Amino acid sequence: MNRLQEKLPTQKEAALAKLCSLELSAGLETKAESQTMSLTDRKGGVHTMTIPVNALRLFVDMLTKLGEGNTVKLVPVSAELTTQEAADLISVSRPTLIKLLDEGEIPYRRVGNRRKVKFSDLRVWQQQIENKRLKALSELSSLDQALGLGYE
Repeated sequence: MNRLQEKLPTQKEAALAKLCSLELSAGLETKAESQTMSLTDRKGGVHTMTIPVNALRLFVDMLTKLGEGNTVKLVPVSAELTTQEAADLISVSRPTLIKLLDEGEIPYRRVGNRRKVKFSDLRVWQQQIENKRLKALSELSSLDQALGLGYE
């Protein structure tokens, strides 16, 4: 997997990214399948291009994250990750990820003596965890209502 620049954006970069994400979002509100954009090169030449709206959505999402002061890393859905990269993406320690792999919670394959985890399998696991959380929250909310502990 290619390593992109992983430094946090400066305050000025974050502010500009936030502004750009708001401006570009307007282009998403149309029902068009593509949008036309123009960029100016170093010599002042203008280059106009047509961009699919799906790519524009991704660009807006990246700018939004940068505007929040976060770094952004693109990971292809088909990517196979090292255990450290996988752990970083789901915000757990490497030993915790290894435990999840060993318990069969997340599928992996061995390449030599190393484990490789598919990004798509990580996303499936994350969605399952999110669904469990939402179910537990719903059950707690129902219990609160039944016991009269809810807000009036």
